[in-house]
Amino acid sequence: MKGNYSKIVFLLGFALVMGACSKSKQNESSSTGWKYNDKEWGGFEKVDYRGQATGPNLVLIEGGTFLMGLTEEDVTYEWNNIPRRVTVSSFYMDETEVSNINYREYIYWLNRVYKSYPEVYKKALPDTLVWREELAYNEPFVETYFRYPSYDDYPVVGVNWLQANDFCKWRSDRVNEFILIEKGILNPNPDQVDSDNFNTGSYLAGQYQGNVRKNLEDIQTGGERPVRFDDGILLPVYRLPTEAEWEYAALALKGKQSDNKDELITDRRNFPWDGNTARYKRRDKYMGNILANFKRSQGDYMGMAGKLNDHAHIPAPVRTFFPNDFGLYNMAGNVNEWVADLYRPLTSTTLRDVENHDLNPFRGNEFKELVLDESGNPVEKDSLGDLRFQMVSDSAVEFRENYNKGDVKKYRDDDDEVIKYQYGKSSLINEKSRVYKGGSWSDRLFWCSPGARRFKDEDKSDRSIGFRCAMTRTGGPEGNEDAGGLEFKRKMPKVKRDYK
Repeated sequence: MKGNYSKIVFLLGFALVMGACSKSKQNESSSTGWKYNDKEWGGFEKVDYRGQATGPNLVLIEGGTFLMGLTEEDVTYEWNNIPRRVTVSSFYMDETEVSNINYREYIYWLNRVYKSYPEVYKKALPDTLVWREELAYNEPFVETYFRYPSYDDYPVVGVNWLQANDFCKWRSDRVNEFILIEKGILNPNPDQVDSDNFNTGSYLAGQYQGNVRKNLEDIQTGGERPVRFDDGILLPVYRLPTEAEWEYAALALKGKQSDNKDELITDRRNFPWDGNTARYKRRDKYMGNILANFKRSQGDYMGMAGKLNDHAHIPAPVRTFFPNDFGLYNMAGNVNEWVADLYRPLTSTTLRDVENHDLNPFRGNEFKELVLDESGNPVEKDSLGDLRFQMVSDSAVEFRENYNKGDVKKYRDDDDEVIKYQYGKSSLINEKSRVYKGGSWSDRLFWCSPGARRFKDEDKSDRSIGFRCAMTRTGGPEGNEDAGGLEFKRKMPKVKRDYK
């Protein structure tokens, strides 16, 4: 017994020594041998980073390859989405569509902070008049759908593509401000006014201080310093998902993989669920129930009294129906959703131009850069608190190999060998045409297929179009758990995931 005890003590001691050696190696540069985080060795910092935190309401979408494009018969004969194989990097996506209460919080903040600029608040207001119809009595929705508490958890509609992008930017700043408050770096500051408000870019550029509680230790000087981008504390921006990301997340093909995980998909999907119909097929109490909120046939929005099918004559609450295999609600039906892409039909003619862009395909890039002063520092932020950006000039990138224009939204539109869009004459496609997907409460089932796509001008809205946000995933594609990391996630209310 005594011998075994001695052996245990020896092994524990050996493990402690090896652990200390390993930790020591981690605190030294593998290229120079110099110590990290040590003032005597220059003070170069290496943060103890445990992986990207998960922002509120986001779900990690593990990336991969899939066949992007129509999975249903092209009944419209538009040939605007020929299937092609692409790969999507891992990213985060909202579990639900942005709701009325989410958007009301946004416009409340704008009205409270931008006291000198009431036009900012007015510009963000959704268009509630989208509910009006010349031959229908929808006037009650004009007054109630956005503001009445009965519809708090319903998806916001009447928001155009530009407004949706502005919401994403505002949300990025509020979440990053919340993180700094939670970590004890800033105190809450409800008295922010006009340009004196927390903006992630302005904060990182040193143009916003905030109500500081306790900054981080500055190893080089021995004092304190604000958070830097390379500390890994602040999150990347919330944004609209690209069309490829949205379609990949909607299909959720990870639920169709074979059990042995050998990259085999057992069969294709036409919708975010299995099968070719919108009825629940498993033999339990939900068998036969509708799986999404859509218009079943002409004049049939929700079925008959006493036996309603989707229980929603207009949009339903954002957590209605079963989530798909990524845990995302209403990726088919309820409301269409804006995506980031500029619309162009993908036909056999234009596919040759995108065949080399099979990793994270996206159309709509505008490459911008910070406006700098003579010293190379960002110029003073604008009156709303934002840093100033400008389009990269074509002359600045003329000799680059990977791109040679700042604005590439209209890539090869003027090339007669490909196609020419004559807006107002032979086409409704222009440089403001943005893609929306998913089908809605007022659409037939065909539009609920993830491959179906339509477009609308970015400054126009509709009662059937909403949106959800996405965020880029940094680091490994499988999340933080395999790397031993810890995920920050606000506790969301527990929701019973039963058919409603």
